[in-house]
Amino acid sequence: MTDVVQTEQAAAPAPARRSNAVLAAFSGPCLPLAAFGVALPVTLPEFYATFVGLELGVVAAVFMAVRLIDIVFDPFIGWGMDRTKTKWGRYRPWMALSTPILMLSALMMFVLVQPGAGAAYLFGWLLVLYLGFSVGTLGQLGWASVLAPQYDQRSRVYGWWQVFNIIGVILILILPTVVVKTGIGDYAEGVRIMGWAIMIALPVTIGLAMFVVPEPVNAGAAPHGGPKAYLALFSRKTVRKLLFADLLLGVAPGITGSLLFFFFGQIKGYDHTQASLFMLFYFVAGLVGAPIWAWLATRIGKDKALATASIIFAALYIGATLVPGGNFMITAIVMFIAGLPYAAGLFLLRAMMADAGDEVRLETGVDRTGLMFSILSATTKIGHVVALIPYLILQWVGFRALPGPEGNSEASLLTLQVLFILLPGLLLAAAALVLKGYPLTPARHDEIRRELEARDGVATETA
Repeated sequence: MTDVVQTEQAAAPAPARRSNAVLAAFSGPCLPLAAFGVALPVTLPEFYATFVGLELGVVAAVFMAVRLIDIVFDPFIGWGMDRTKTKWGRYRPWMALSTPILMLSALMMFVLVQPGAGAAYLFGWLLVLYLGFSVGTLGQLGWASVLAPQYDQRSRVYGWWQVFNIIGVILILILPTVVVKTGIGDYAEGVRIMGWAIMIALPVTIGLAMFVVPEPVNAGAAPHGGPKAYLALFSRKTVRKLLFADLLLGVAPGITGSLLFFFFGQIKGYDHTQASLFMLFYFVAGLVGAPIWAWLATRIGKDKALATASIIFAALYIGATLVPGGNFMITAIVMFIAGLPYAAGLFLLRAMMADAGDEVRLETGVDRTGLMFSILSATTKIGHVVALIPYLILQWVGFRALPGPEGNSEASLLTLQVLFILLPGLLLAAAALVLKGYPLTPARHDEIRRELEARDGVATETA
């Protein structure tokens, strides 16, 4: 059913502040989606190289090829979402559609795969997984953009979204370690249990969100313009800065994730379980730090808060990775400190793109939120593709995926350190420079919202 939540025009009251319970239910699907999010750049490439037995170069090539194909999917998915009109809303039907696709791909990629599976198996099911992942994540991001239209409240919505993302990452990282430490099985068995956990969580969390959380529907004409409309978005300074920043902030942690087990195993001398725990501390810190950056965004604006976080992130990351190995506790502490700014880019960039969507809707009369998030998703995936290039570089210098610190040349180990330490730090710092002169300030967005409310008059909400 639909409830009219805003009927007056220029004097329309501000939309109601969403309760914490509603935002928690909305953010619930982040748990399984985040599990995919960490598995795709971190767990699965290393799992298929080490346990399934594919060569590093083959794994990198397959992941890069699928991600490039998947990037083409996103604009069509975003365009489809913008044109969707149902009694359940614009984005919720797409969330429902993603559920069976993701469940099937989790079964095939995590659970049923056996050692010796070939590149064709990885390519086919990875493509299915990415399709479902794109549909699910774009649907949720679009839904978030209409859930709270105000500048600061939008930061709150995406802050909740990011907190649940990190919780999902933490839970999925704990699983393999728990499996190993309790004697249930080895690391490979932990990855299979990871797949079962995702399959169970998907219908539960997405179903709860669809039944509990409403979906406001923006007023505006149906999307039009085709490829021209897509390309026109790149002419906007606001959008360009967001995309470049997202690309840089995606490549940096992507490199960290793809090389983490190799770095801590080959350079620092830690085993697989210890490296997983370092990553766990890193993400827990992101959970702790997320409210700090959300608060800072309300004080100085999202763009300045993100630039500040990026500079701090670069300094802390390089400092943490230079700490000598051999002391688990010290390494755990510095990895925790390094992770405090981790969440800032993930949720602030998406809140900023939602703000940019308001600007586009005011100027064109058309709601292209889905299309705009598809562009942001595409740059994130390009970042993931670029983040796998170190795999190719390492293979070129003769690096081998080994479980311990022995067996690789000094040149290959030096290359690994440069790729893991220096490159992400430089990329993080560069993101802060890109955001200089960002035009969509809090004051400008407040003006946009007032003009939209005066012009559109009525916003409806599907329950």
